Amino acid sequence: MREDRREGSSTGAQGGSTAPRTSLWYRAGVTPRTERWLDVGGVALVVLLAAGWTWTIVLGATGHEPPGTPSAAATVVAAMTQSDAPSAAYLTDATLNALTPELRGESGKLLAKVRSPGTPIGGDSVAHGAELRAEQPGGAASEVAPKAGIWKLALAVGNALKPIGDISLITTRPRSDKQNGRVGLYYLGSWRGERGEAVGAPSKAPAGRYSPPSGFIEVTPENADTRVSEHFRLRDFLTHDQANVWPKMLVLEMRNVDKLELVLSDLQAHGVDVSGVKVMSGFRTPQYNAGGGDPTGRAGLSRHMYGDAADIFIDSNHDGVMDDLNHDGKSTIADARVVSAAVDRVEAAHPDLIGGAGVYPAAAGHGPFIHIDTRGYRARWVGGPGGG
Repeated sequence: MREDRREGSSTGAQGGSTAPRTSLWYRAGVTPRTERWLDVGGVALVVLLAAGWTWTIVLGATGHEPPGTPSAAATVVAAMTQSDAPSAAYLTDATLNALTPELRGESGKLLAKVRSPGTPIGGDSVAHGAELRAEQPGGAASEVAPKAGIWKLALAVGNALKPIGDISLITTRPRSDKQNGRVGLYYLGSWRGERGEAVGAPSKAPAGRYSPPSGFIEVTPENADTRVSEHFRLRDFLTHDQANVWPKMLVLEMRNVDKLELVLSDLQAHGVDVSGVKVMSGFRTPQYNAGGGDPTGRAGLSRHMYGDAADIFIDSNHDGVMDDLNHDGKSTIADARVVSAAVDRVEAAHPDLIGGAGVYPAAAGHGPFIHIDTRGYRARWVGGPGGG
């Protein structure tokens, strides 16, 4: 079209005559100036349509569609479940994220999903009409969680099956595998309530929050580096005992990992380098919580035993202690309070992740740190026993 216009306004090689314009716009009686405006308008229309489509996907992924409007995820699912559904090539990373709005947690940084064998994998993690599947040897894909292990996830929509490359499905061993306090050679001890005795859970706690864990993640030297979120791996939460015993058993509630990531994001937004975050203590077996190592500060119903607590500190300068987060030139409990303020902001924005936060000063063997958990009700304390 543009080539035709240039020819129509150029001077011929012989006699200086003007070559005729042959474009469709010219034959329709449109002037060159109007033709240029129509070309520009056409390009702008295409750009607007592309932007609108992208914005629709974003709205669908974040749940902010206008009332009564089908979500982008629902529209994609409806299109892909037709008889002529497209191949997995159409399930781009952006589409995967739109169809799995809850899979990465409220932080958007979770990289694992924990399930008991035989239970449905998807739940509320995917849009209606889509399904999560566990990839298994031989190309099979299961709709329910397979036996204990770590599996790759895929999303099924209609006839399309697309691997989700960066998120693992972790399936647990049942509590019934624990005999005489052990699973295999690894000694755990016993939780209150396993023998029928009263648990003594706080009345403020949500139902079941202090029940014995239903199962355990089996951690081996080969899978210990499996990422559960952007900043954390399985090995970060292991109990610090029985160093030479493998496999180890781990209880890990992903809601607390989600909360930890939200706290780190909040700190980053306030100018803190969180790249060196360290977990000082994650899961503690009941036997370790009761006596192993230094038991100072360990509560009888410590959230560490239930897998939804972590003691952390920020050590991005790699000197082994909490960074100087408040810029007073020292590493003290005041720096742990900087993290505690971030916990307060996260809980205000995400009340479903409410829980405990206790700040601790330096002591023999460690610097200042903060305990963070998702016990289901607000608790705050400073140092000393009784908090965890």
